[in-house]
Amino acid sequence: MSRTGRTKVAIIGSGNIGTDLMIKVIRLSETLEMAAMAGIDPDSEGLARAARMNVAVTADGADGLIAMDGFEDIDIVFDATSAKAHIANAARLAPYGKRLVDLTPAAIGPYVVPPVNLEEQLRAGPRNVNMVTCGGQATIPMVYAVSRVTPVPYAEIVASIASKSAGPGTRANIDEFTETTAAAIAAVGGAGRGKAVIVLNPAEPPLIMRDTVFCLIGTADHEAIRASVAEMVARVQEYVPGYRLKQEVQFTPIADGEPVHTLLPDGAGPVTTKVTVFLEVEGAAHYLPAYAGNLDIMTSAALRTAETIARDARTEVAL
Repeated sequence: MSRTGRTKVAIIGSGNIGTDLMIKVIRLSETLEMAAMAGIDPDSEGLARAARMNVAVTADGADGLIAMDGFEDIDIVFDATSAKAHIANAARLAPYGKRLVDLTPAAIGPYVVPPVNLEEQLRAGPRNVNMVTCGGQATIPMVYAVSRVTPVPYAEIVASIASKSAGPGTRANIDEFTETTAAAIAAVGGAGRGKAVIVLNPAEPPLIMRDTVFCLIGTADHEAIRASVAEMVARVQEYVPGYRLKQEVQFTPIADGEPVHTLLPDGAGPVTTKVTVFLEVEGAAHYLPAYAGNLDIMTSAALRTAETIARDARTEVAL
């Protein structure tokens, strides 16, 4: 912890996500202090920007971070690299007891979606928590909003993002994106089975992130579901102001003979209705364009998670 009383953090990954997260920490957080940024490209814009903002930098990745003066004072490390790189970074950092917030789809630690299970997971005390994916952060709160009212045997999400907002890390992790998001739809969202689809939209000018959430349910109170969705949207908006419903939640009867049974897990009860939620996520444009809501919701969720970790650590010290 620094002399200001803030918890010192570092970021590994100097690309778009890491740079946006750094700016959020510096501009928005009253709890965290940006101590260091590590990358692997000495010519990256992210490292140059960090240096201009008086943040210590290294182009030697996790090893360079460990070798930095003051590394011992850093409590939380964000990893904004790739799924493969995070596995290596987590192993390298493990002996030092840092808390890791993983923004890749590696999913070494438990999934965290702040308005759904952040407090529960932090009580369990994992050293490494996973932020799922941008599509997961946007859609899993909606799956959970439905599943807390009525069982959801199957949920499917389609995340459509501007192609320009998908950097090399995102493109290299498409398979991990779909697998991690689908798993978290079930594990965190409460669906019996989950499926995820990502669409890179090449439209010009680039379009804001759009997400569609489909849930199959049986007989349920539609107004209770609408109220649950609205409450969850408000909770996400606390840290992502550009998160919003595009229209009212839709309920569509499933026609007799429609082969939805092929989607359901074994033992699922009958389903009679498809619930559809349409979302839009506009970024705050701290570093990235407003259309890059997919990256903004990821860095915003990571910031909320780290601030809660820091708050809990200070509370333990005070006790």
